[in-house]
Parts: sequence; C-alpha cells; structure tokens
Amino acid sequence: MKHDSMSGRPPLTLWTNILYGVGSIAFGVHLAVLTSALLLFYNQVVGLPAAWVGGAMALTLIFDAICDPLIGEWSDHTRSRWGRRHPFMYASALPTAVAFYFLFDPPIGWTQGHLLIYFAVMLMTVRMLLSLYEIPSSALGPELTLDYDQRTTLMSSRFFFGTLGGAAISVLALQVFLRKDATHPLGLLNRAGYQQTALLASIVIFVSIIISCVGTQRFIGSLVHEPRVQTTWREKFGELSGTLTNRSFLALTVSGIIGAVSAGLRQGLDFYISAYFFGLTPAQMSYLAAAGLFAAFAGVGLAPAISKRFGKKQSMIGVFFASLFASVAPIAMRLIGMLPPNGTEALFAIVFAFNFFAATLGLSGFIIVSSMMSDVVEDAAVSTGQRSEGLLFAANGLISKCVTGVGTFLSGLMLAWVSFPQHATPGEVDPAILHHLGMAFVPIVTTFSAIAIAVLMFYDIDRSTHQRNVERLEGAVQPDPEAGAGVNVLDDESVPASARVS
Repeated sequence: MKHDSMSGRPPLTLWTNILYGVGSIAFGVHLAVLTSALLLFYNQVVGLPAAWVGGAMALTLIFDAICDPLIGEWSDHTRSRWGRRHPFMYASALPTAVAFYFLFDPPIGWTQGHLLIYFAVMLMTVRMLLSLYEIPSSALGPELTLDYDQRTTLMSSRFFFGTLGGAAISVLALQVFLRKDATHPLGLLNRAGYQQTALLASIVIFVSIIISCVGTQRFIGSLVHEPRVQTTWREKFGELSGTLTNRSFLALTVSGIIGAVSAGLRQGLDFYISAYFFGLTPAQMSYLAAAGLFAAFAGVGLAPAISKRFGKKQSMIGVFFASLFASVAPIAMRLIGMLPPNGTEALFAIVFAFNFFAATLGLSGFIIVSSMMSDVVEDAAVSTGQRSEGLLFAANGLISKCVTGVGTFLSGLMLAWVSFPQHATPGEVDPAILHHLGMAFVPIVTTFSAIAIAVLMFYDIDRSTHQRNVERLEGAVQPDPEAGAGVNVLDDESVPASARVS
C-alpha cells in the first residue's frame, strides 16, 4: 500500500473523503440556522430590538476570540490514546446538540433584559461547544494528505456536506415547520416552528458528529504526530508568534474577517430581503435554499478543476469577484427598476438564477481558501519547527462566527437605521423603507467584499512553494543509528525548536 511520506498516512480514498466530510453537516446546519433565522426569531418572534440582538451576537465574538485559539492549541498539544483530535470531537457531540435546541426555546414571560441575557449565554455556549468539534475536525484535513491538489478535493467534501446540511435544514424549515397554514398565516413568525426546526437540527448535529468521529477513528494511529512538550514560555511564545505572523496566514485571516462582515450582512438580512424586499413566499424561499443543494454539487466539482488548472490563488480571486456580482445584482437591478414586479414568476426565476450562481461560485471560493489554509501548515512549520493545525484552523472557526457576529450586528443596526417595523407583514412595509434598505445594503456589501478579495493578493504560497516546504520538512526526518529508523525532528522533544527544520 502506498503511503504519504513523513507520517505513514494511508492514501486518500473516496471513503475517507466521505467520512471526513460528513462531520461538517453539523457546522453547516448550525451556520444556516443561526445566520438566516436567529436574528429574525429573536427580533420578530421573541420581540427583542434588532440592535440588541445584533449587538449581543457581536459581543459573543470576544468570548470566541479567546476560546477558539485556546482550543486549537489545546488540541495540538494533547497526548492521549485517542490521539489529538478525537477526544474533543466526541466530547462535543451531545452538549452541542442540547444547547442548540435550547437556544431556540427561550422562556416565556421573561422581561426583555432577562431574555437578552439568556440569548447571549446560550449563544456563547453553542459556539464554544461547536468549536470543540469543528476546530479539531478541521485540523485533521492537513494531516490526512500532504498533496497540493488532494487537499482541495478533501475540502470539497467538507464543504459539500456542510452546504448540503445547511440547504436541507433550510428547505425543511420553510416547507414544513415555517410554512403558511390556517393556524399560522405568517409562517415565519411561528414560534413552535422554530423550536421544531431546532430539535431536528440538534439531532442532525449529534448524529453527523458521531458518524465522522467513528468513521475517522481508525486513522488515529497513522495521523497523530506526537507533540513535543513546551519547556519555557519564551519558546512557546516564539512558536505562536511564528505561526500567527506567517504572511499567507495573515492574508487569509484578515481577508476572512473583512469578508465575513459582508457575508454576515447578506445572511443576516437574507429573510428580510427575500420576504419583504422581493415579496417571496416561504415556499419560494425554500426553493432558493434548495439552490444550495445544486450549488453543492456544482461547487465541489468546479473548485478542484479550476484550482488545478489556474492555481489556487488566481482561481479563488476570480470566483469570489463573480460571486459578489451575482449576490448583489438582483437588489441593484430592483433599485434602478430593471426587475419585474413582486409576485411574478419572472422575478422569482431571475432571483433564483442569481442565487444559484452566487452560491456555486462562493462555495468554490471557500473550498479553495480552506485548501490554501491547509498549505499554510507546512509553510509555518518550516519556520517554527512545529505543526499547528489546530491553532491555524481556529482562525477559520473564528472567521465563520464573524458571519453571525459582526455582520449580524450591522444587520441589526441597518434595520434600526431604516426604521424597519417589528412584527411586520410582507407586502405591507413602506416601500420607502425597503428602498433605503437596499440603498444601504448594496454599497456596504460590495465595499467590504472587494477589500477582502484585494487582501488575498498578499497570499504567497503556490504549488512550487508548497512542494519545497514539504521536501524541507521531510529532510527534517533524521536517521536514528540505534533504532535504524527515521526520527521526526519536528517531534523530538530533545531538539531545540530552532534546529527542528534543516
């Protein structure tokens, strides 16, 4: 059997891709519900001011900013018979599912102040528990394969299942739990529907995590790299500094944070734009969510193909620019009077087409970005002498949460700025308010997205750079004259960090 060098990894197979990718269903479901439904639920159903909800979501990012890197570092340096990653992954499954359900089951009869505290505490709990799974799980990716192109394929599987899970829960929520009926003429304001959605989401989160944990457990022996024991705080600080100041890592992180503001704004206002701005019904909105299912298939095929043909950096920049255009075009066209009236089939067809292309291209971009982050692992290890997958991918987790934090905070502020009414009925909101909402939405989203894409120009790892990094790290495996085997200098506790890479 052929193995990757340096760690005795088994070859990457389709089954490995599936087992690894299934776990991302949990994150996809969580992200879809929180970004699309959380603001609407606590604002329009529970009755908290939009600015309060958005502010609380943004403040929880401070908690995440502390917890995520700590979880990543903890995972990187854990020694156990279950490896570095799986103890965290298993431990997160049940608590995450329980906390997620209770986030959408706030007490009835509490004051607004107490409900705000409940919301903030439960949201912080959900995010921290999910990080215990998502960060170690993400860190498995670079350990499964060193190959430049196979990493994009592996990330395609992860994003495929994540998108599939998010789209499926959105369709079910809108078609089943939040649909209009005789009892609930405005399905989107049905409190019980959100609780039923949360219950289903919690079950899916638990099952997907367990499946991925059990399915990848057999790889523990071949994937784990025994971490060295840190002897001094100075050495520890040097390792962290070398990893977190890596030029390509900083480019991805800064770009991701700026882009997350734009993405969070889009997703935080998604229901508002669809239901009020375009006047779509819950059934039509479910079809838009279903476009994500098709986008998952299209995106996972597009990303590996174009990144192999044009390189990761160039491909990612191209698809992100195209996705930005597709995401804002329908709103801009409505503002200048180029779209058919609300309620027509032609309008829905145009909105559906643009949503599909935006989702496909955006998904392809995020797949390539995750693959690029995997390549940073070896680039940072060359200078630090330590593989820090957990620490690096903690940044990815924090960026994703920015989508439901800073972006949603701006969503709440924007709704407050245009004086958007609470408990509003689609079709009855003042057209001037909707026009002001669109006029603010398009330039803000476009500006933040364009800046985020421009920052990615500073990423400087290409195929040849990655290959040199891998070869240099392989050169760090020194022969042991006594044992007659290779000793990985990266993991030898007796070798100083400065000498770990030759």
